[in-house]
Amino acid sequence: MGKTQRKNSKKNRFSSLILILICALIGFFCGIAIGKLSSALPHSPFFEGQFLLRWAAALVIICIALFLQTVIHEAGHLVAGLLSGYTFSSFRIGSFMWVKEQGKIKFRRLSVAGTGGQCLMNPPDLVDGKVPVVLYNLGGPLMNLATVPVCVALYFLFNDNFILSLFFLMLYLTGFALALTNGIPLKCGLINNDGYNALELSKSPEASYSFWLQMKINEQISKGIRLKDMPQEWFVLPDDNHMKNSMIASIAVFYANRLLDNLAFEDVIPLIDRLLSSNSGILPLHRYLLICDRLYCELIGENDKAVIDRLYTKELKKFMKQMHTFPSVIRTQYAYALFYEHNAEKAAALKKLFGKCGKKHPYAVEIESEQELLDIAAQKYGELIKKHSG
Repeated sequence: MGKTQRKNSKKNRFSSLILILICALIGFFCGIAIGKLSSALPHSPFFEGQFLLRWAAALVIICIALFLQTVIHEAGHLVAGLLSGYTFSSFRIGSFMWVKEQGKIKFRRLSVAGTGGQCLMNPPDLVDGKVPVVLYNLGGPLMNLATVPVCVALYFLFNDNFILSLFFLMLYLTGFALALTNGIPLKCGLINNDGYNALELSKSPEASYSFWLQMKINEQISKGIRLKDMPQEWFVLPDDNHMKNSMIASIAVFYANRLLDNLAFEDVIPLIDRLLSSNSGILPLHRYLLICDRLYCELIGENDKAVIDRLYTKELKKFMKQMHTFPSVIRTQYAYALFYEHNAEKAAALKKLFGKCGKKHPYAVEIESEQELLDIAAQKYGELIKKHSG
């Protein structure tokens, strides 16, 4: 493990500790509130003597409050983005996504591990090489924080109604929790939080430009333009020093994605190997997706069992299970079923799943690209079977 990786590991452990402490504190207050509800509800005939029902009602209220605060959080990014000159691209809560296609808002489905939602915007034009980034990234936790005094006031206003008072108390606590866990710069899990992103973006103009470029690439994808057809000057590998910034390192990931979209397997394999072995700030989410791409290339290419076993770790299996409906993950599992397991029946089921998920996926060009890779795997396996049978 390199120096940067050890440093990132320490940051992750520290961030995880902060998250645990915040969640424990919020959980403590939630427990007190649920206890209050539990002791108060026997006055209602419906809940009389129903201990489990009382606690179930309290937990439902907590879930509703957390869901609403997640919506408020993403709405905060939307409002902050609009105020900063961005325009709407997509809005996702859980796996439910609304995306702008050809001037119309359409409903799609997309699950991304490590995220409860996401609001993507089309960026304004660069002005002197700069773009507003901080407000857009902090809009979510700021909006959560803004709801806190309102919820506290409503809690006291409906203090004589235990259901409503508990609801606003939970809305206050979950809002405060999301404001802290997203506003305090933390680096843990598969992605960095909003506060950490804002901090990285404020460090250098290169990071700010990289963020603008990521948003611009997403805008082009939403317009039906594939990576291979985008301007080549957008895809330049950052130098090693800049790669330590996760925002800038994301451009290297897009560079590799573009090579794969061009079916440049001989070029993408050594690049992914270099990226995976380097001490960089590549996000864990992007790192796992790169491993999926590298695994796919190995399966349809050299198909070296030792390399495949080295790549297909327990951690990757866990990630792929979390992202089991993601197109590139299904494509890799399809190739694995064919070339490693020689399980045509499993491969057929995965191909069927790919078609089902593809119909709901927000970006048609990504499905088009993944379909090509899926077809290449099927073609190469067919050639392999024909060669052995002959």
